[in-house]
Amino acid sequence: MATTIGDGLPGQGLVYHSARGRWVLVATVLGSGIAAIDATVVGIALPSVGRDFRVGLGSLQWVVTAYTLTVAGLLLLAGALGDRYGRRRVFLLGVTWFAGASLLCALAPNAPTLIAARALQGVGGALLTPGSLSLLEASFRPADRARAIGAWSGLGGLATALGPFVGGWLISAVSWRLIFFINLPLAVAVVVISRRYVPESRDEAASGRIDGTGAALATLGLGALCAGLIDGPSAGWTAATVVGGLVGGVGLLVGFVVRQRLATNPLLSLGLFRSRQFTATNLVTFAVYGALGGTLFLLPVELQQVAGYSPLRAGASLLPVTACMLVLSARSGALASRIGPRLQMSVGPLVVAAGLALFSRITASGGYLPEVLPAVLVFGLGLSVTVAPLTATALASAPVQRAGMASAVNNDVARTAGLIAVAVLPAASGLSGSAYLHPAVFAPGFRTACLIGAVVCAVGGAIAAVTIRNPARRLDGPGVGYHCGLDAPPLREPAGEVSTSVSP
Repeated sequence: MATTIGDGLPGQGLVYHSARGRWVLVATVLGSGIAAIDATVVGIALPSVGRDFRVGLGSLQWVVTAYTLTVAGLLLLAGALGDRYGRRRVFLLGVTWFAGASLLCALAPNAPTLIAARALQGVGGALLTPGSLSLLEASFRPADRARAIGAWSGLGGLATALGPFVGGWLISAVSWRLIFFINLPLAVAVVVISRRYVPESRDEAASGRIDGTGAALATLGLGALCAGLIDGPSAGWTAATVVGGLVGGVGLLVGFVVRQRLATNPLLSLGLFRSRQFTATNLVTFAVYGALGGTLFLLPVELQQVAGYSPLRAGASLLPVTACMLVLSARSGALASRIGPRLQMSVGPLVVAAGLALFSRITASGGYLPEVLPAVLVFGLGLSVTVAPLTATALASAPVQRAGMASAVNNDVARTAGLIAVAVLPAASGLSGSAYLHPAVFAPGFRTACLIGAVVCAVGGAIAAVTIRNPARRLDGPGVGYHCGLDAPPLREPAGEVSTSVSP
């Protein structure tokens, strides 16, 4: 029997211009937006958090790492839960969980409590992130899916762009705690709209047990590894806790790989990596997003503690990056579909590397036009050249029936790279303890970090030049969507490959 969704056609889904279709778009944009905005705003808040709690750089690393850790470790599990038990149900669980954890963050009396609350917030982020796009894919009729996803991407990008600016204003005017409180009314709006307008959907073909053991091994392994990397500079690299964290983390991650090889229904299909193109693309992703994650963790601290920017000015100073991506990313994707991705994936990381190197020119004078803006513009241009072909190639190099998993894997690789970079880069740059409170100490370390990030990013471009091949077919055909892996996986599945059941 054909299923009818309000404002749509029998069995085909919602119409983009229908009232219900617009409400579905609003719910998914707000849902993914609160997670994306929170991720960018927290970086601007770090100096204020550190001063309020009187903690060292290691604690600030954990404020960022705790969130990214649980998102990266549970993202594949969350996608499987949504397919099995209902995408709207898991999405709403994620939004509600995220809001509750945000309240705990806002009320945190000390740094350990804030770090624990951030880890819980990451659980909510993992649950809601894949759901936002998969709900669009399942809710709209095939003819309107591309338009809906394009609107989602554009509006989400606008929200992400405004996030640091609004967050910086809230931090300057009131307190860093307000950046977490503001999530609560947004989450309530998402829940109300979703329950009324968003149809439920699930993958009727999903069967077998969900691999919770694999998710636990990945999360615990990444956590132990990051603990060793973060504690190493202060405790000493030969300390039992540090060695135990590093060895235990590697062992758990090896266990995750073994589990994925033996499990009947693995979270990660290792067969994807038999494709040289897929493996190479994810290596490039790891290098580029690792360089970004580590450097962008330190940049707000440099702008505020060394250059004397207010949180508002620090947040606003990075707006040109998002502006570049909003204007140029679609054109970059179109160009890659015509000429192939190899050139852009090779040159783009080099341009990003140049932007990172230019950030090392920031001094105590903090002049925006001579020092900050050139780096921001070059950096934004490099990302615009790189991101669309990188994401599209990750999808195109996998079998069409596994496009969703390939997309999720690429997104997880990006997050894991940032996670590890935030743990490693400060130590590699000679930054630890209270260094961020002393401009004369922090500034040289930041310059070193920028140059290390530039080298890593350039290595990513070199990997692409050697390994990426331009496919004979076009990359802009059915099933490919362009979206930055830092925000959410592009989950556009080829029509007819996934069996879904949709109900109001």
